[in-house]
Amino acid sequence: PKSSSEGMAGGDAVPDGSTIEGPAEFTGFEAVPEDARYSALASPTIAELRVAVEGFNGCALKRTATNTVFSDGNPCADLMLVGEAPGAEEDRTGIPFVGSAGRLLDRMLAAIDRDRNSVYVSNILFWRPPGNRNPTNEEIALCLPFVERHIALVRPRVLVLVGGIAAKTLLGRNEGITRLRGKWYRYSPDGNGGPIDTTAIFHPAFLLRKGHQKRETWQDLIAIRARLTETLATH
Repeated sequence: PKSSSEGMAGGDAVPDGSTIEGPAEFTGFEAVPEDARYSALASPTIAELRVAVEGFNGCALKRTATNTVFSDGNPCADLMLVGEAPGAEEDRTGIPFVGSAGRLLDRMLAAIDRDRNSVYVSNILFWRPPGNRNPTNEEIALCLPFVERHIALVRPRVLVLVGGIAAKTLLGRNEGITRLRGKWYRYSPDGNGGPIDTTAIFHPAFLLRKGHQKRETWQDLIAIRARLTETLATH
């Protein structure tokens, strides 16, 4: 996948035709098992992709997790959010964003008149890393073919990457979330259907620890609502 960027307020865009390649740690996709790539691409529907993910045994995280955490919400929604990794509560229930961070995310969505019936939610990883540690590059790379296929099948009008790990992985950038948020990107999960309007926001778990960043997040949410309104008006 490739992405280009523009300022959130309509600043200078990356010149037409230029692309941003993935960071060094994500370029060695030859390490990804072919069955992961094949299973992802061979899944023509979201339901079949879920079955493929649940049947994939190539990621060691699956052996220590209680449940596969695939998605929640409305797969036909025009807004898709991709977070980082399941936590303890998500692992227990098999549903993304149901712990304290998930409750804050629901309040954030409610602020722009959205709920789980009008958004679709997933993660970069489908299984909880032990002890809620950050995922390794290898674990991310193993799940990435399924994540990219997931986004391609949903094909939302607007894609929101929740947290630094999701943003850096899917945008192919090395900067942290503080620098990646507040901008719009054109993300292409595959070669079909054209790029998707994409932005990044702070993870609600981070906001629970750093409440002073909520002001920036509110600005991001307003921009997301405006972009959704704009895309609906032009389609």
